[in-house]
Amino acid sequence: QVQLVESGGGLVQAGGSLRLSCAASGRTFNNYAVGWFRQAPGKEREFVAALSWSSGNTYYADSVKGRFTISRDNVKNTVYLQMNSLKPEDTAVYYCAAKRVVINLRMGSTYNYWGQGTQVTVSS
Repeated sequence: QVQLVESGGGLVQAGGSLRLSCAASGRTFNNYAVGWFRQAPGKEREFVAALSWSSGNTYYADSVKGRFTISRDNVKNTVYLQMNSLKPEDTAVYYCAAKRVVINLRMGSTYNYWGQGTQVTVSS
């Protein structure tokens, strides 16, 4: 069993930056895929970014490519989402998720473990 805890959300002005963290407990991220998803009010959950822990390969939604960076810290067993040049449309609850099968990383329905979410609000 993997427990995920997100942190780092908050209120920021457009053009600003935030860094989200996703810490795992109960098991290391070795051989897992870890993804970030977000859900804005009245909208469906959408893929943001994902990382294959073993290969280090990263994947991004087109809407965040070039602005967001997903990374990992092997020692801290933590995944980060660095968000730069934030826009009001990035406002959402951001969720960290993890799974053992490292395929279909963009599909939220395939992830087994989810964090509680952290709110990101970008003001214009």
